[in-house]
Amino acid sequence: MTGSERLLFFFIGLVTTFVFIRISVRMIRAKVRWWPGNIVAGDTHVHHVVFGTVLLLLSSVTSLVIPDDLHGARLAAAAGLGVGAALVLDEFALILHLRDVYWTKAGRLSVDAVFLAVGLTGTFLLGARPFGYDEVLSLNPDTTPASTFTLRVITIGVNLCFAIVALLKGKIWTGLLGLLVPVVPAVGAVRLARPGSPWARWRYPEGSRKLSRAYRREARIRQPIIRAKIAVQEFISGRHDLPDQDRP
Repeated sequence: MTGSERLLFFFIGLVTTFVFIRISVRMIRAKVRWWPGNIVAGDTHVHHVVFGTVLLLLSSVTSLVIPDDLHGARLAAAAGLGVGAALVLDEFALILHLRDVYWTKAGRLSVDAVFLAVGLTGTFLLGARPFGYDEVLSLNPDTTPASTFTLRVITIGVNLCFAIVALLKGKIWTGLLGLLVPVVPAVGAVRLARPGSPWARWRYPEGSRKLSRAYRREARIRQPIIRAKIAVQEFISGRHDLPDQDRP
């Protein structure tokens, strides 16, 4: 059994669970009778992130103790990891803010997290690997000159630094894609940061020319793309339009 098979079962568990849980919460919000509905213990609403966390722990420990020859059990553990990951990531915004923001604008972060996980997992399933991964593994320490090894490690390190800068500039997809494809993170690293990103807060003083240009670029280029993305996401996940103090 290859790692790709386990990754496929993880991917299936992730996608199917996310679709199911979003159907479930949208039915609950519409006040339609639906299984499993809201789960309440006394006066406490038990969010599905709780079940996801437990399932992640159980599946992780199980995958460590299952013998290699029990292929079906290892695939089931991988699928369980996918299910647990979907339940946790679907309420990622609640974990971040430590309050119920599920149907608010802040709750869109959960959908972003799931889309990122699906996108990256799908990319790995298609055969992509982190830049330099295969090259380093293929090196033979006994026959490869130290200079060659050092050069490859430096190249990977530089690409990683560019990817980190791109992420700090608020370019999430560029930074993550740059871990797989060289040159991409360099482009993101040298361009203007997005307003509100850590880089902009650190490097662009209020009223500066760079911050003004960043706001103009955001309004002209990014906002139409973001509106289109939100439309697609909310078609799948439901509208995030409640005030912060409301609950689903």
